[in-house]
Amino acid sequence: MAMHLGPSASDDELLTTINTTPLVDVMLVLLIIFLITIPVVTTSVKVALPHETQQPRETKPDNIVLSIDAQGRAFFYDAPVRSQADLTKQLQALAEKKPQPEVQIRGDAQADFEAVGRVLYAVQSAGLTKVRFVTEPQGTP
Repeated sequence: MAMHLGPSASDDELLTTINTTPLVDVMLVLLIIFLITIPVVTTSVKVALPHETQQPRETKPDNIVLSIDAQGRAFFYDAPVRSQADLTKQLQALAEKKPQPEVQIRGDAQADFEAVGRVLYAVQSAGLTKVRFVTEPQGTP
């Protein structure tokens, strides 16, 4: 059994070769990074993308606000709608105004599309043409 206690006469020689393994590893990593990022940075088709504009919407007194809750119940302003026919009659009376008021539909995110579709059908049957869906701005919980 041998034990190494220090440098021997043969260890006095200097290493005159360069270890290139770490250099090759770094170069391969850089090559992979460049190969991945170059196609993302360069695009061949120049397109003028539209800019998003956010305009605050105010509810005017002559606007019609229809709401649909998560259970699918419809509300004319804050009053619950008893039937589809009643809603259509109320909207037909308002559709005769000149200029026509704007209908703002506030549908709950959990509401069925069928409930929103029934309200939209009543608006269309009444002859109202200005319809807007009210949503939350992006970033608002």
